[in-house]
Amino acid sequence: MKLRYKLAVYNLFTKGVFVAIFLLLIPWLLERLNVYQTDLELIEQREEIMEAISVFGAEELLFGMQPESSLTFNFLQQEYISLVRADSDSLVNFIEISPQLVDGEIVDYRVLVYSFRVDGITYLLEIGKSLERIYRTEQNIRNITLVMLGLFVVIAFLTDTSMTRLLTQPLAGITQKLKNTKNPGQYDHNPVATTTSDFVYLDQTISDLMHQIEDLFAKEKEITSNISHELLTPVSVVQSRLENLIEEEGLSDKHIEKISDSLRTLHRLKGIINSLLLIARVENKQFLKTDAFWINELIAELLEELGPIAQEKGIKIVAKIENNHYLTAANRSLIFTLFFNILNNAVKFSEPENRGAVEVESQKINNDFVVRITDHGPGMTPEQAGEIFQRFRKRKSSNGHGLGLAIAKRIADFHNIDIRIDTQQGKGSTFWLIFKHFDV
Repeated sequence: MKLRYKLAVYNLFTKGVFVAIFLLLIPWLLERLNVYQTDLELIEQREEIMEAISVFGAEELLFGMQPESSLTFNFLQQEYISLVRADSDSLVNFIEISPQLVDGEIVDYRVLVYSFRVDGITYLLEIGKSLERIYRTEQNIRNITLVMLGLFVVIAFLTDTSMTRLLTQPLAGITQKLKNTKNPGQYDHNPVATTTSDFVYLDQTISDLMHQIEDLFAKEKEITSNISHELLTPVSVVQSRLENLIEEEGLSDKHIEKISDSLRTLHRLKGIINSLLLIARVENKQFLKTDAFWINELIAELLEELGPIAQEKGIKIVAKIENNHYLTAANRSLIFTLFFNILNNAVKFSEPENRGAVEVESQKINNDFVVRITDHGPGMTPEQAGEIFQRFRKRKSSNGHGLGLAIAKRIADFHNIDIRIDTQQGKGSTFWLIFKHFDV
């Protein structure tokens, strides 16, 4: 998941936790607030009634109420006032919840109970407010709050996502530059437009690192080229001397065998040196790309050359050529080496008893021209497949020196050809050569 989405999800999660806690607390808070407000209203009404009693007298007020019960309800029966002479001389002052029978129904009221004395007579005053109104008010407030919280979460998520995308846009630019970089020399060192100091530092650090890696690669290529070139001359001299020595008369069979072994070793060493020189020259772009040719003609030439080798081993090469492609701005010799190394590798690891056919297919996939080379050999582990294009990394039980596929990879990169491998132990391997965005 991208960073901006992680940040947005994190913000949404924290807001969700806040909303959840608020939703858990809101019923209790609303109840407390409504009760507190109701109690204040009851106290205010008590003070108004006591003020009226001080002006008109308790008996006058009592006489004006209903004589049967001294109980007065308002029109909607949401409130009532009761004033009676008390049976006890003790004074009380409290608020409680009390059910009252109204029109045959029991209604819960929040009731203020207050007793007082006037002219030696104790009176009991009750002022009640219906809890139904309180509950209805709580429900209305709760519904409005839920709607507002929902809108808050949605708007917050959208604004957080937009703001996070805006803030992390420079990071996306840095990531895109890295994604488009196949080697350090192709890295775009132009700074990313941003006012965030962290991104400026990251961009500059990566740019400096790419410069360092590019310098190290250049030194490595130079060292490889120089060492390989310097080694080639003495190896050729020693090989020539041994070839002259073996032609002399009077050598015993034992000495001839030892010289022959040395010549084979020198021949192998010379092959390694030439391979390293080829890699260095390809990496240093010392080859011209001025050739133009049909890919399938090159494949046919390759099959003709490798056919006898495969036949001798009992391996059948099956060609399924469905499309052709005219490749321009390329080096035909290098492309031939690229195909040769991969196909020769496939023949080498195929066994007749294990469905020993090697398949070479060419076809158009979308706008790409694709060549697939499949063997039915032992396959590789994911770890081996990840290292197969590195120098001196060879497949298990191989007698080679581990440079053939490294050369193939460098040639493919030199021609902007995408080379991939699909492999599974016990089921063989498939090499993909993808010529990007070509009209076939």
